[in-house]
Amino acid sequence: MSDTARRAPLLGLIGAYLVSGAGTALSAIAIPWLVLVTTGSAVATGLVGFAEMAPYVLLQATAGPLVDRIGLRRTFLIGNLVAAAAVFAVFLLGALDDLPLGALVALVAVAGAVRGAADAASTPMIPPLARLAHWSDERAVGLYSGANRAALLIGMPLAGVLVALVGPAVTILIDSLSFLCAVVVVAATVPRVRPESEMPTVAPRLGPRAYFAELREGLRFLRADRLLLSLMALIVLTNLLDQAMSAVFLPVWAHDRVHDAVAFGVVGGASGFGMLAGVLLTAWLGRRLPRWLTFACCTLLASAPPFFAVAGWTSVVAVAAVFFVCGVFGGVPNPIIGAVQYERVPALLQTRVLGAMKASAYLGVPFGSLLGGLLAQGVGLTWACVCAGVAMLLATVAPLVFPVWRQLDRLPLPVAG
Repeated sequence: MSDTARRAPLLGLIGAYLVSGAGTALSAIAIPWLVLVTTGSAVATGLVGFAEMAPYVLLQATAGPLVDRIGLRRTFLIGNLVAAAAVFAVFLLGALDDLPLGALVALVAVAGAVRGAADAASTPMIPPLARLAHWSDERAVGLYSGANRAALLIGMPLAGVLVALVGPAVTILIDSLSFLCAVVVVAATVPRVRPESEMPTVAPRLGPRAYFAELREGLRFLRADRLLLSLMALIVLTNLLDQAMSAVFLPVWAHDRVHDAVAFGVVGGASGFGMLAGVLLTAWLGRRLPRWLTFACCTLLASAPPFFAVAGWTSVVAVAAVFFVCGVFGGVPNPIIGAVQYERVPALLQTRVLGAMKASAYLGVPFGSLLGGLLAQGVGLTWACVCAGVAMLLATVAPLVFPVWRQLDRLPLPVAG
């Protein structure tokens, strides 16, 4: 088999993720705008956002046993097809000016739920496709993460242009088409990645008792692995504080200190480009990096400095430069985390364990916005950033201090007997 043929399935999955991610970024702008245009209510806009994300996170964490029954590839295809239909219904009702809030909430909840299940299925497809391509897990995860970053960088600015030119309803239609495009690409390029012999022997029907028993099996494995638990705790905390920065501190800084909304976009874009560069750098270097030292140093250098920069500076150029450099460092750990998860979690448990870990990344997001608002209101922007920066510094120094983090380094290959 040629190199091109070996790599085509993995590149097809990454390409589908890029396309559907860019479409999702379009809807992340267009749907709230549509709600504001049709209802004029900020509360309704927040309700719709919650209705989409809550089922997404829930299914990420709990769909594992069901995904194992249906199959990874089939779950991805079905999930994206249903998401395309739900998003198309939002477009249709919006175009007809007949979009009741209850119907919109129900449709985005369905789209969020099936996307959660589809994403829970896509992540465990990476290791077998990486082996087929003769690539390391670090390279495969790096490109997969890079596709997500690139989708956001493409989709967010494009959404603003499309909403202004063709309106929110047509922009939502393009998101629906992006899901269909992802289905076509995966159906054409990605084979069924697990043969029947590797699938668990299970009863044909999945009753409530078996379902919860399998969920508990995945949670027991996660609870017994101190490194994975430490990773999950660190991700929850850093995402919580990062959300406080992006949702509260940066907008307040741009409004109150710089007096220019463009500064918010410039700094956020610098961070996004930096993270994309860091992810792709790690994908290129692959297995040549020492995992523990790279992860510990880059996590430390990436996380706290932006908070102190926003606390002390009003120069857009200086703050954007800090965010870009820290973004580069911040993109490096993602492929390492993915590779470690694939190595430590048995293939038959990956849909349950990795789904729970991926869902945990979203747990701190809503609370981060709340925390950021309370801090900025209570002690002012400067001290809010300093407090959050100190908390981030204490959290991210842990990988350099505690011995459990040294398990990030690769296990030695078994010696032939």
